[in-house]
Amino acid sequence: MIPAQFIDELVARSELSDVVSSYVSLTRKGDRLWGLCPFHNEKTPSFSVSQEKQVFYCFGCGKGGGVISFIMEIENLPYAEAIRLLAKRAGLTVPEGEENDAFRVQRERVLRLNHEAARYFHDQLSQPGGARGASYLYDTRRLSKGTVTRFGLGVAPDGWDHLIEAMAEKGFDKRDLLDAGLAVDNKKGRIYDRFRDRVMFPIIDLRGDVIGFGGRVLGDEQPKYLNSPDTVIYNKSRNLFALNLARKSKQGRLILTEGYMDTIALHQAGFDCAVASLGTSLTEHHALLLARYTKEVVIAYDGDGAGTSAAQRAIPILERTGVTVRVLALSGAKDPDEYIGKFGRTAFARLLDRSENHIEYRLAQIQKQYDLSDDEQKVTFLRACAEFIATLQSPVEREVFGSRAAEAAGVSRDAMEQEVKRARSTRARREKKKQERKNLTPTVQLQPRDQSMRYQNIRSARAEEGVIRLLLLEPVLTEKVESRLHPEDFSSPLLGKAYSILCNRYRAGMSTQLAVLAGELEGSEISHLAQVLDRPEALEHSEQAMEDYLSLIEWETAKRSDRAQGEPQESLLAAQARFKEKKSFGGTSHE
Repeated sequence: MIPAQFIDELVARSELSDVVSSYVSLTRKGDRLWGLCPFHNEKTPSFSVSQEKQVFYCFGCGKGGGVISFIMEIENLPYAEAIRLLAKRAGLTVPEGEENDAFRVQRERVLRLNHEAARYFHDQLSQPGGARGASYLYDTRRLSKGTVTRFGLGVAPDGWDHLIEAMAEKGFDKRDLLDAGLAVDNKKGRIYDRFRDRVMFPIIDLRGDVIGFGGRVLGDEQPKYLNSPDTVIYNKSRNLFALNLARKSKQGRLILTEGYMDTIALHQAGFDCAVASLGTSLTEHHALLLARYTKEVVIAYDGDGAGTSAAQRAIPILERTGVTVRVLALSGAKDPDEYIGKFGRTAFARLLDRSENHIEYRLAQIQKQYDLSDDEQKVTFLRACAEFIATLQSPVEREVFGSRAAEAAGVSRDAMEQEVKRARSTRARREKKKQERKNLTPTVQLQPRDQSMRYQNIRSARAEEGVIRLLLLEPVLTEKVESRLHPEDFSSPLLGKAYSILCNRYRAGMSTQLAVLAGELEGSEISHLAQVLDRPEALEHSEQAMEDYLSLIEWETAKRSDRAQGEPQESLLAAQARFKEKKSFGGTSHE
């Protein structure tokens, strides 16, 4: 949507290492720059930047790409917004083409509509139709008018088209409300308000824009909570409720709750560092977003079984970002809001300061499953603890928490230490066998990380990777390739798509750097191509290497064609003759 020529210039002006080094501390080793990956938790640098190829790649998590992909990932931005951020950094103004202008107009219109809808919902609190919502917020939930105003809370009155009619007076039509997720249409084509008879919670992003809504039902309708669908401005997996307020907190940590009301209640009680995920389980994007604003996250989920399970799932996701994870152990109340209502702010503050680290929490959850007065269950408990403690990387943590488990079960520390060592040895043997199995099946290691891109023909796909790599490194080779190789000859759909894009860009006189493909390929596809590009290639023999790759692809294509026909074909014999004249690909020296 943004003119390709501008993207080419922007990428040319945005040196990857300069951009990355503003987020990651890089150290040169050989011909690469290395640092700790910003996309997953690690202690040994596996994140690399090649200035020659203008590509980053993490050998730990598999993230990779060019400068645009990096900004999209690190800043949690869609493509167009990443372009604007890079353009601002480079001192350039983004030109608005017709398509891009239409997208921008739609995006701005949805933002204006959401703003007007939020104002409408808030105003309804003082109207007769919003009396039940006002009673729920002020009387049932005991929120102050200041809190209601600060969060922009409101109510959607009961009825099928109150919002549609109100927004029509503001100049918005039904299509606009559908685009914003504020209206839905049924099979008969009727369009009506999505939110009806619900307390409304505006979702506000870090720029202060209303990007979506959550609604809690006031009657018996299901579901209890209804959230905006994903739109041009909203993605529930990439945003957190109240982060726009919590990121300014001086409390040195962020409290993660399960829902809107817990977060709002905590803010009203003075804990202005609370946030909530939006109608979905915690995602890696959520965790990375939290890690940008804090070094410590306290999980304050409900104390029921569902809350415990959600906390167990969230802990490793947060851990991978490098933040310190603690868990609030609620007692005598089902959630933070109820706890503060029963015991007060000071009691919650003490509870917060005594929150368990995630290791204590998980050991406590294990202990709840066993009756330690029963010897058989005691043994099972200790083995379960040993299995968990064996996963801890720190010897100090293993000793401290092993001693805790031993004390709880009434056994000696030495006995527990031996059990942990046995568990670690068992884990090590399993990992070794797993690696040996992988080594015995090298084709597994040649497959893309993403299962959806799995190669059906490894031999052909490796040659196809070579073609893509050479075209990225020496675009002029496109002139010698196009007459012999077509996208449909590729066994890998992704590599065939990348080939088509590169050829089209070369013919149009545009850049063929990996970075400029970010607007045409998915993030996982770019990451895989970054891995392909990152592999070594002897460019002094690039023409011979390309010939070898092409011959092998032709050979494999001919075999596929003959199998489909069910009989030998001249194409196969011709390909075999050509292939025998070339160096065998099996011993390729190009990689």
